[in-house]
Amino acid sequence: MTKPKRVGILTSGGDCGGLNAVIRAVVRRARDYDMEIYGIKEATQGLMSRPVEAELLDIKKVSGILRYGGTILGTVNKGNPFAYPMPDGSVIDRSQEMIEGYHILGLDALIVIGGDGSLAILRKLAQQGNMNIVAVPKTIDNDLGATENSIGFNTAVTVAVEALDRLTYTAISHSRVMILEVMGRDAGHIAVSAGIAGGCHIILIPEIPYSLDEVCDRLMNRALKGFNFSTMIVAEAVKTPSGEPVKYTNSLGQSLYGGIGQYLGDEISRRTGMETRITTLGHVQRGSTPSALDRILGAAFGVAAVDLISQYKYDRMVAWVNREIIDVPISEAIAQYRAVDVNGSLIHTAVGLGTYVGEIP
Repeated sequence: MTKPKRVGILTSGGDCGGLNAVIRAVVRRARDYDMEIYGIKEATQGLMSRPVEAELLDIKKVSGILRYGGTILGTVNKGNPFAYPMPDGSVIDRSQEMIEGYHILGLDALIVIGGDGSLAILRKLAQQGNMNIVAVPKTIDNDLGATENSIGFNTAVTVAVEALDRLTYTAISHSRVMILEVMGRDAGHIAVSAGIAGGCHIILIPEIPYSLDEVCDRLMNRALKGFNFSTMIVAEAVKTPSGEPVKYTNSLGQSLYGGIGQYLGDEISRRTGMETRITTLGHVQRGSTPSALDRILGAAFGVAAVDLISQYKYDRMVAWVNREIIDVPISEAIAQYRAVDVNGSLIHTAVGLGTYVGEIP
């Protein structure tokens, strides 16, 4: 077989800390195999553009980006090429345009960095268009089951913990209940990890139902024992006690999670009379300088992805398991969803610390 010489790389879905660490590692490792790396702009949008929006990446272009947040290639989290939205409200299939973009560039392989949604779309494109792809897991939700850690998760947790540290000082100064709402579309990994590290008294996640009466009782009992403040963290996908998700509609007509923190704050104030303040962290969790762990993971994943291409091992995703880099079929990676284990060590730890995490079954 002819050795792969021209390799593309793109970042897809939401941005996060650690993406540039992957790009840098891919370019540096590619030198050992005499590969050229082409950075594709704006994810699949770049491949659909004519001319294709891509540039040759060399060592100079990736120098210093290890510590940059976001992605130097740009990214998008909308515009499914199989159902691409048009200005008139209709949708069309533009998948063939993206496939043609891959072949116009003369790529031997493509490294794709994304979460489960992006990887599912890209794998379907690869199968349809005879494209060789290798995947790198990226999601701050850390809900891809085939890897213990995904790019961006540790940075998001670090940002949340820093926010809790700052909020705690204000809570103590003003004798308040401070509620921090964090991202977590379907899973509560950020909330659990940050809640433990930040010393939260209450942690609410989508995986565990909770009692608002118990939340208020816990807060009141702390006050009766002489503690003048409490901190609480909640994942955005937590529902109201009646089971309703709290969402809002943005200017593009998209229905997004957001507002559960305010709902809980209002209810706690109404029921207990306590002064409550809410902070919604939002995209601050995505845009931060990457943590040390995400830089290390990005470097390890980038090197491993290039190694897979050199071995002609396609349709696979690199993963972190038992402190080692492995690779698994992409189909297996996106099929394994990993919610917070309600019987796992982190929940056990939180409960052991006296933290209320909901009504564990």
